[in-house]
Amino acid sequence: MQVIKSRRQMTAACRAANRPLGLVPTMGALHEGHLALVKQARKDNPTLAATIFVNPSQFGPQEDLSAYPRNLDRDLELLREEGVDLVFTPSVEEIYPPGFNTWVDVAKLGDRLEGAHRPGHFRGVATVVAKLFNIIGPDNAYFGQKDGQQSIVIRKMVRDLDLGVEV
Repeated sequence: MQVIKSRRQMTAACRAANRPLGLVPTMGALHEGHLALVKQARKDNPTLAATIFVNPSQFGPQEDLSAYPRNLDRDLELLREEGVDLVFTPSVEEIYPPGFNTWVDVAKLGDRLEGAHRPGHFRGVATVVAKLFNIIGPDNAYFGQKDGQQSIVIRKMVRDLDLGVEV
């Protein structure tokens, strides 16, 4: 299993990979739900990538980013046991370099339900997922269904922006 921190190195590794390439994006703190996605993705794709990135742009001012659980060594071991080929573990600066100010705004979809109580949350989710799709270029991406609104937002973004990823 290759663990990669750099956007350029991850892009190069993914371009060289056998296709189709599956992606399971996570914020770490892996649990059985994540592992079920990894197992399905492993069955479906000759090459499997995962990401571990705690995305600050999806946390609101009243939400404690610093309290989000992190145990990279444990997460990497779980992914290794499931046969993941590539793991992208970028820093915040790697994803959001100085001067970053381009966002994916899902407008009305992101302002309702959960989005009404967490302003900017889905803008942060859509932006980081779009960036990960651009860096990795997956053929298939796997997301949990516990957050139905997030699933709808991501599918709409993929469709609207012609990202060419099967979600």
